[in-house]
Amino acid sequence: MKVFLVEDEIVVREGIKNNIAWEKEGYQFVGEASDGELAYPLIRSMKPDILITDIKMPFMDGLELSQMVKKELPDTKIIILSGYNEFDYAKQAIHIGVTDYLLKPISSAKLIEAINKVREIIKKEAQEKELLIQYKQDMNGKTVIEKKNFFFEIIKNKLTLLQVLEKGKKLGIDLAVGAYSILLLKIYSKNNPYEYSGYLIAAIAEIDDLLQNSVDVIKFELENEIKAIIIKAENEKKLEILIKTYCNRILALLQDKSDIEYFGGIGSIVTRISELQDSYHIANRAFSARYFTKTNQIINGSMLEKVNTYHNDMIDMQAIDSEKMNKSHLDKFLKNGSKEEINHFIEEYLLSAGNVNIKSILFRQYIIMDIYFCITAFMESIGYSKDKIVAELGSFYNLEDFIASVDASKKYMIRLLYKAFTLRDAIARQKYGEILKIAREYIQENYDKEDISLNTVASIVNISPTYFSAIFSQETGQTFIEFLTETRMNKAKELLMCSNLKTTEIGYEIGYKDSHYFSYIFKKTQQCTPKEFRFRGKE
Repeated sequence: MKVFLVEDEIVVREGIKNNIAWEKEGYQFVGEASDGELAYPLIRSMKPDILITDIKMPFMDGLELSQMVKKELPDTKIIILSGYNEFDYAKQAIHIGVTDYLLKPISSAKLIEAINKVREIIKKEAQEKELLIQYKQDMNGKTVIEKKNFFFEIIKNKLTLLQVLEKGKKLGIDLAVGAYSILLLKIYSKNNPYEYSGYLIAAIAEIDDLLQNSVDVIKFELENEIKAIIIKAENEKKLEILIKTYCNRILALLQDKSDIEYFGGIGSIVTRISELQDSYHIANRAFSARYFTKTNQIINGSMLEKVNTYHNDMIDMQAIDSEKMNKSHLDKFLKNGSKEEINHFIEEYLLSAGNVNIKSILFRQYIIMDIYFCITAFMESIGYSKDKIVAELGSFYNLEDFIASVDASKKYMIRLLYKAFTLRDAIARQKYGEILKIAREYIQENYDKEDISLNTVASIVNISPTYFSAIFSQETGQTFIEFLTETRMNKAKELLMCSNLKTTEIGYEIGYKDSHYFSYIFKKTQQCTPKEFRFRGKE
C-alpha cells in the first residue's frame, strides 16, 4: 500500500519518513514534498493509497491539495496533520472527504496506528467493490432482460433521444455516434434448434466474446435465442467497413463447426437513432429468408429484391420459384418462427410465387388453401383436435372475401399464421411448465452446491442456457439467479433461527464458500446482516 507525505517543516517531514519502519509495517513510502503545489503532479503520477498532508503550507495548503486530489483520485485516503485545533478546519476537511484529522505534535506510534485504521478502511472498501462486481455478475440475467426491453423500446420509437441516451447510460450502452446498422443472428444445433449441446454453447461463447470485447457493437439477447447486434461507427463509410469485418469474423468462427447451423440478416445503414426501426425492419426481412434459402450465411437485407406491385392476372409458371414455395419451408417456419417474422415471411413467400401470378384470384385461392391445410396438419401434429383448429382458424365460408384482393389475401394469411403461433406457443408453455418443474426441483435439491449455475441446470433439462434463461424469466417473473438466491436465503434464515451454526458455517451449508460474499448477499436481499436477523428473532 503506497503512502505519500506533504509537510513544509523539514524536521517533521524527515521525522515521519525515517522514524516509521514503512516496509515492516506493510507500506511503501513512495514520495514526499514540501507543499501542495510541488506535491500535486507527483501524487497524480504515483497514485498513492494514502496521502498524509499538513494543513498550513506555502503556495498551496493541505485543504486545497486535498480537494484537488479527491477530485482526481477519489479512492485515495487523506490524513490531515494540523497544529490548529479549530472546528472550521475540521469541518472543511470533512466536507472534502478527508478520512482522518490529527493534531500535531503526534508520535510515530499514534500516526502508524491512524494509518493502519485507514488501511483497514481501504481493504474493506476494496472487498465491498469485489463483492459488488461478483453480485452484478451473478445478477447479469436481469440486465439481459432490461437490455432486451430497451432494444424494443428503441425499435418501436417509444423513447425520446434524451431518454434513449440516459437509459443507455444506466445500462452501459453508448449510442451517441453518427451511423448504425442492425444484425440479427441465430446459432442453433443442426438437428434440433432447441437442443442443448457442448458444441453449441462453445460456439455461442466464442461469438459472445467477440461481440462483448468491442466498443463498436452492442449485443441484445432476444426471444428464441436470436441475437440483435447494433453495429455503430462515426460515419457511414466506417460503418460499411465494420459490418464487413464483423460478418467475416463471425463466419470465420462458425464455418468449421459441423454440429451447428447459423443464419444472419443485416439491416440498412441509418444515421439517426429514430431510424433504427427501419434498419431492424430490413434486417428482419433478410433474417426471415432463412426459411427459404440455405443456412450458414449472413444476408444483407438492403440487397434483397423488393416486393413490387402486381401488373396483370396471368399465371406464369416460369415465374414460380418452386424451391421457395416448398411446403417444408412453411413447416419449418411454423415450428421455429416468431410472430415478429410473420409479415416478412408472407412477403417472401408471395414473392416466390412471382409478381404476375399473385394477381390471379385462382392462384391466391390455391396459396391460401395450401397454407390453411399445412397449418391444420401442423396443429394436429402438436396435439390439437380438428374441432379446436377449425374453431380457432375459421372455415372457408367467407373465402371470397379473403381472395378479393392481394391486400386482403396477405392480411388473411398473416392472421392465419398469427393464430397458429398463438396455439403453438400455448402448447410450448405447457412444455415449459414441465421443464421448469424439473429445474425447480433440481435447484431445491442442489442449491447447496457452489458450482450450480444456469448452464448446469439447462443441461439437466436438455436445452441451451440462453433459451432456458428466457423461458425461466418469462414464466416465473424471476431470473434464474434471483430464484436460486431466494432459495438459498430462505434456507439461511431457517438455519439462523433454528440452529447454532455460525454465519460462516451457514454460508457454506447453502452454497457460499466465501463467507464475506454470503453476508453481502444476505444484507443486500434481506436489508440486515445475518447477525442482526438472528438477534431480531430472539428478541
